[in-house]
Amino acid sequence: MELRLQAQEDEITLLKSSLADALRKLRLHDQLLPLMKQQLIAVNPGAARVLNQVYCLDGCASSRRLLSSSAGEGVRHTTTSQVSDNIVTHQNGFPVSPESLGPRFRPATLDSSTQTELPIPGRVPLVLTRAVQSLQLEDALPAGHSIVGGTRAKLNRVPGLEEEDDPQEDDEDGEQKKELGWTALVEEPIHPTTIRGLQREDSTFTPEDNVSAPSGKDQSPASRPGPVSAIVEGEKKPLVRRNSEKMGKDALDKQRKRLDKKAASSANLLARSPSLENRAKDLIASAGSLGPRRGTYSQEQSIKMFIRGRPITMYIPSNIQNYEDLKMEPPSEKLELDWVYGYRGRDCRANLYFLPTGEAVYFIACVVVLYHIKNRTQRHYHKHTDCVRCLTLHPDKVRVASGQTAGVDKDGKPLQPCVHIWDSTTLVTLQQIGLGTFERGVGSVAFSFADSGAFLSVIDDSNEHMLSVWDCTKGTKHAEVKSTNEAVFAVEFNPSDSCNIITCGKSHVYFWTLSAGQITKKQGIFGKYKKPKFIQCFVFSLTGDVLTGDSEGNILTWGKSAADVKTLGKGAKETFQIMRQTRAHEGSVFTLCTLQGGALLSGGGKDRKIIRWSADLAPERECEIPEKFGAVRTIADVDGEELLVGTTRNAILRGTFSEGFVAIVQGHLDELWGLATHPSQNIFLTCAHDRQVCLWNTEEHKLDWCTTLEEYGLCADFCPNGSVVSVGLSTGRWLVLDLLTREVVSESTDGNEQLSVMRYSPDGSFLAVGSHDNFIYIYSVTDSGRRYARFGKCNGHSSFITHLDWSKDGKYIMSNSGDYEILYWDIAAGCKLLRNRFESKDREWASYTCVLGFHVMGVWLEGSDGTDINALCRSHSETVVAVADDFCKVHLFQYPCPKPKAPSHKYEGHGSHVTNVCFTHSDSHLLSLGGKDTCILQWRVVRGGVGDSRERLTSASSSSPEPATT
Repeated sequence: MELRLQAQEDEITLLKSSLADALRKLRLHDQLLPLMKQQLIAVNPGAARVLNQVYCLDGCASSRRLLSSSAGEGVRHTTTSQVSDNIVTHQNGFPVSPESLGPRFRPATLDSSTQTELPIPGRVPLVLTRAVQSLQLEDALPAGHSIVGGTRAKLNRVPGLEEEDDPQEDDEDGEQKKELGWTALVEEPIHPTTIRGLQREDSTFTPEDNVSAPSGKDQSPASRPGPVSAIVEGEKKPLVRRNSEKMGKDALDKQRKRLDKKAASSANLLARSPSLENRAKDLIASAGSLGPRRGTYSQEQSIKMFIRGRPITMYIPSNIQNYEDLKMEPPSEKLELDWVYGYRGRDCRANLYFLPTGEAVYFIACVVVLYHIKNRTQRHYHKHTDCVRCLTLHPDKVRVASGQTAGVDKDGKPLQPCVHIWDSTTLVTLQQIGLGTFERGVGSVAFSFADSGAFLSVIDDSNEHMLSVWDCTKGTKHAEVKSTNEAVFAVEFNPSDSCNIITCGKSHVYFWTLSAGQITKKQGIFGKYKKPKFIQCFVFSLTGDVLTGDSEGNILTWGKSAADVKTLGKGAKETFQIMRQTRAHEGSVFTLCTLQGGALLSGGGKDRKIIRWSADLAPERECEIPEKFGAVRTIADVDGEELLVGTTRNAILRGTFSEGFVAIVQGHLDELWGLATHPSQNIFLTCAHDRQVCLWNTEEHKLDWCTTLEEYGLCADFCPNGSVVSVGLSTGRWLVLDLLTREVVSESTDGNEQLSVMRYSPDGSFLAVGSHDNFIYIYSVTDSGRRYARFGKCNGHSSFITHLDWSKDGKYIMSNSGDYEILYWDIAAGCKLLRNRFESKDREWASYTCVLGFHVMGVWLEGSDGTDINALCRSHSETVVAVADDFCKVHLFQYPCPKPKAPSHKYEGHGSHVTNVCFTHSDSHLLSLGGKDTCILQWRVVRGGVGDSRERLTSASSSSPEPATT
């Protein structure tokens, strides 16, 4: 920050010096002309009469040129005309005869540092008026710009030259006076105030003006040669000049070269944008105030917070009189997880089971969902701290084991993965296994069957894919061994022998034997059969054989073969070989499921078929699931006829072979960003990178409709009348969809970069479109939101638009950008940027989604880098604000929360950065979107005690409580 400030000051110094140097050169030109003429007269006296006439003409022309140059540069001063003997000289606006001026000039030299003018006998040189106005740098800047900090360039007298006050006094004293000249005066940078301009100064010379003090005497700071110190704002002090006679020729040449070399820098300053000007003013105003990095409070009713070292000034509203006495409390409202939309089927296997209670068990993000398929209700196990990756059901059909990934905390430190064993009836955690043992995450888990689930086998996600066996009762590790460096997809105990374990994955099937705490491995032999690239899944038949499904679409039957003593010798051991190969599907066989009576179900990838096989692998029935749901990922048996099918497009289907399948759970496939809630109904809309736009019902907890676009959507907003919704896309294009017909009723394109925010004005007459091209496009809206016409464009941000909100009267917009900028716009006045942000401090906003602002300053944690908060939303009752952060958390603060370290309620559930949050129209629920976890969480807002948080702000307290967590 100091470097940026110094750079701006250097540019201003250069500009002022350049202007002063230009004027000095003009003056030198006028001074050299008489000198050259005097030398010519000395050589040729006969030319005196001709030169006198030319001199008179040149003198008048020089005066005109000087006046024209001064007007062009913004210099305002009075000059006296230089004329011949018979021309009257004007001084101070009155006519004076040349004879009344008296002898006041001494012979001059060629020393440019003195800048004196050599008079010609009988001729009157230029005479300066008594009152001289200084050069005003503001006149050289474009309209709307002001000078910020830096140095002051001023036209002043040449040291050592005096001006007489009165011609009569000059005659009486008989004292030869020295000519008044111009020179450049440069002062040191002025802190902390801004330069207001150069002051008028009387040109009368006094003894104190001379910077050369007598020898042997002390010089005060005001009289010593050199730069002046900082000037306090509002305090007028006599300016101190450099003695130009003390400056050597080398120093002057060096200075001229430096000015010529960097002359272009002064032009850059004049081309500064208005936003840079405002930021420079803020930086100067904050100079010398090194308060806490979190926030700095000033007596001028403004406060600064710092994000990545950048100060952000926010003005305190008029209704807050004692900012330091404000008491921040956690809100009385709290959140309870009400519903989870989505299912993780795209990259996980064997993650869907059916419980005797009539509930389907599956997971998404950090939540394991228990969904009652008939009652259409949900319960949730959400004790995991990161994404759940695997799931298995205990033989008692009550206990469940679920494993999670490692993840990282908010400081980037890795979290330890583990396996939770919990009761599906009470949702109580029974055991936490492997904390600190597994690396990266848990990929597969399985209970033993022969001993009623006494052991649990785990495959982690380390490079060696460690296989470990755990005692479920004690939670201790029984055995461990390195598995393989290749990917492992599944692990299972032999149902009839807990000492036998099987794993499969990329190009392998391993048969493990557990004995005396040691695990030994035998590899399956493919023999004459083609070795597939992937063994996707396996099950055990009633006869004890192992059936595997592979990436070639085959079902392989594996069995034990006797030891080949003849070939391998006496120590040969039995092996596992392929006994039979059955062609099952086109493409991969993703899942196998055994039914009562020995029948088998297989699910295909490319052909999307579910096939029922007899015990001897003869096909009996088959069906194909709709293409929009993707391939079959896993199958769960409900009652022998009814099935649950998890798909690769994150859907769970319910149905039978005869009646077909319908979706009971659906979700997005890729990263989620766009979210909008209806202004009067209990519905909301989402859009994601999967190019899908989905409309959900918060009461019935279902997907009303879904449509696929050509490009993916990133933002959306409902028109206040509720009949249409606008969706901003990744290419700069945006669409308006009819909620009933799903048809596109209007579309437009603004720029070629992605759109980040769509926002209707409160009355629906305008639509604001925020883009990554740094502009906000304003459209007038007619015909109930079906017709749009460009109204204007807000131009002033220096980075991409992130958030914006309308004022309650629909005339103003507040916007945030990617470089942590807060700007205000007058839309009614033609999308005009409001440079004075102080005027917007009391303005009321129809919504509050901007992450930067006085009312939400307390949501930022200490040391935030500016991207830690992705979105926030104020409730319609204006009592709480919900925050979506980059650390998988949803926070609930009181509103407003203008003080640092404000306490909040914190909620977990997402397994990725939370990208958006939004309250429903009645504030009964809060919706939050996960980024990569593709999860939508619906939170119920539980009302606490009575009392408005805005009223609680008036209570005084010297300290704030620690953030509350739930």
